[in-house]
Amino acid sequence: MPNSEIILISISGEDKPGVTTAVTNILGVYNATILDIGQADIHQTLSLGILFKVANATESGNILKEVLFKCTELNLSVRFTPITEERYTSWVNRQGKNRHIVTVLGKVISAKHLSIVTNSILEQSLNIDSIKRLTGRLPLNAEDSLTDQKACIELSVRGDLKDKSKLSAEFLKFSSELGIDISFQKDDMFRRNRRLICFDMDSTLIKTEVIDELADRAGVGEQVRAITEAAMRGEIDFSESFKQRVALLKGLDESVMEQIALTLPIMEGAFRLMSILKKCGIKIAILSGGFTYFGNYLKKLFDVDYVYANELEIVDGKLTGNYIGDIVDGKRKAELLRLIAQVEKIDLAQVIAVGDGANDLPMLNLAGLGIAFHAKPTVKENAQQSISTIGLDGVLYFLGFRDIHIDETTNG
Repeated sequence: MPNSEIILISISGEDKPGVTTAVTNILGVYNATILDIGQADIHQTLSLGILFKVANATESGNILKEVLFKCTELNLSVRFTPITEERYTSWVNRQGKNRHIVTVLGKVISAKHLSIVTNSILEQSLNIDSIKRLTGRLPLNAEDSLTDQKACIELSVRGDLKDKSKLSAEFLKFSSELGIDISFQKDDMFRRNRRLICFDMDSTLIKTEVIDELADRAGVGEQVRAITEAAMRGEIDFSESFKQRVALLKGLDESVMEQIALTLPIMEGAFRLMSILKKCGIKIAILSGGFTYFGNYLKKLFDVDYVYANELEIVDGKLTGNYIGDIVDGKRKAELLRLIAQVEKIDLAQVIAVGDGANDLPMLNLAGLGIAFHAKPTVKENAQQSISTIGLDGVLYFLGFRDIHIDETTNG
């Protein structure tokens, strides 16, 4: 009985409808088994690969002849590569190796950026399986419109990671030097199945620290802002800094809070991100060291599911300089994240946390995906991932969303 044969067909040329149909029709006539198939289209240039097995090797010549004639008719280039059983078995065995996703995000991604990132991947003996562009196509004058410009490329890599700490340190260094964000995540079933996202509020969902805004109205802005900065850098205990700052607000009129709420500067990308999260059925929580008054305002604005923050004590329409209940500090944020996940019956691996300050690190490191957003260097160094180049909607790219799907969801 004739031996079977394994052959790889590689087709390239100008993309046009019907190429895949034409080739698979030929393979189907000879009852060939498709072992693997992949296709990419870059600027209307097709790259199609089909790995197939034919039970009767004597028929492979007819297959190759018919495929060659069809490709010539379609003005396409074709190459045939025989694959040994040993090589195929080796390829199959590699499929079980660990998979990871590297996401490169920025205003513009240059060849130099990709060269440096892929070299680090190579040094870890990881193999790149596929590369996808997640953002829309760049206009030719991209450099002239960087305000709204964003570029994101996702690389799927496979292999046994030699030194994750070294790779993380390199990506952090490159991010700082090159002005790009680089995410490295394990590609498992949880990555595309996130069900809960927990946000810090001040300097994350909004562009300001509300307590600083209140302090400005109370005439103690400089004092409060200095304490805030020290707390965000992790130089002073958050709870102690909170007490000091709130005490300085004593006597401020309650009406000031409404004035501030109505003019809160929303972070770039927040509306786009929140819209997609809601349409995808992801639960949203605000876990803030700020104040419930402003958290509840954002709850209505974004249709947030949970808000936990600090409550200011008000007597006779004036802030007393005290607060009510427990302080929502870093430890409490992590506890609340865990509690919400339990209530919603969500695995922690399916939770995303986003924040900018040192008091956000406990929840960032507890969540399956923790993202330091426009954070201080010490926070970025201790977080799993970070975004510093674009707005909050950058979170969507870390989840594997593509602009074409985001736009369809938004417009739908």
